[in-house]
Amino acid sequence: MTSQNSESAVTTIYEQLGGNGGVKTAVTVFYNRVTTDDALAEWFAGVDISRLRAHQRAFLAAALDGPQLFAGRDLTEAHAGMRITDDAFTLVCDHLAETLGDLGVAPDVVAAVGVRLEALRASVVSA
Repeated sequence: MTSQNSESAVTTIYEQLGGNGGVKTAVTVFYNRVTTDDALAEWFAGVDISRLRAHQRAFLAAALDGPQLFAGRDLTEAHAGMRITDDAFTLVCDHLAETLGDLGVAPDVVAAVGVRLEALRASVVSA
């Protein structure tokens, strides 16, 4: 039996979330939460949630070092005119962190996802 150094087996955040299956589950649970949160409802009214979920899965995969399947608009363009506030952005990030934690994702991985999301704040918040 050969011994493998666990430090040499570095995995991406995407892999630590469980790859495609883990991201798909997380996005489903996440959107169930944000779309029923009264504080966020205005941003999801009239939105095709199935399409948004598929788009979010591709975006998260790319943003978390997984497959680069994302072909959408850049974040600033996609969120232009939506008047997303700092509080709303924080609440969405909190929902994602809680979702990942509830799904058993390690706290350090949840924190790493939070760091990635925080770096995107200026591209999303406009109010």
